[in-house]
Amino acid sequence: MNTKKQKVLIIGANGSIGKIISNLLKNSPEYSPVAMIRKESQKKYFEDLGIDTIIGDLEKDFEVAYEGISKVIFAAGSGGSTGPEKTKSVDQEGAIKSIDLALKYKIEKFVLLSSMGAGNPEDFKDSQLFLYLLAKNKADEHLIKTDLNYSIVRPGRLTNNSGTGKIEAAKKLGKQGEITREDVAQTLVDVLDSKLASVISFEIIEGQDKIKDALTKLQS
Repeated sequence: MNTKKQKVLIIGANGSIGKIISNLLKNSPEYSPVAMIRKESQKKYFEDLGIDTIIGDLEKDFEVAYEGISKVIFAAGSGGSTGPEKTKSVDQEGAIKSIDLALKYKIEKFVLLSSMGAGNPEDFKDSQLFLYLLAKNKADEHLIKTDLNYSIVRPGRLTNNSGTGKIEAAKKLGKQGEITREDVAQTLVDVLDSKLASVISFEIIEGQDKIKDALTKLQS
């Protein structure tokens, strides 16, 4: 039996959700995390946890990060608060480059952290989040058009509360809501399973179903 762990590249590893993902994966029996970071100064946090790192900048060439990688979680994001240029270069162009590299390296599954509202950004034209959601939409649509195995996760408003391990999930929830960063991270990790919530985009907020149960329902 092959017990070798699959390497998972975490793009945006130094962000709030990225750090939670890294911690979850370092204890996984199946996966070995590789944290993609932009600066040498960010390395110590991960190395102290025994997590491998690779330097890569979404606004430059980061192809080297894909060597030896089986699956990818794209958890990077500008949050829509860093100006239109950064939003486009990270949330749109950076994600698209990451997806194209996943195709080139035949990545087994690509998990993309998006945002509720990214499926219909035109509904938010008068919102400060419009350009952010538009960038997310472009990246989502680019991934959907590929033949990659993927999951696009669109959470509601993020909070720093402790995770509950329970969510509500649907392709379209039809309502707003919030969710903890911990529960978003756990969802992103759970859908690394190639059979779970695959080739689908879906929204999540806090709910009553255990995360894996909610994800299983999505494809029933």
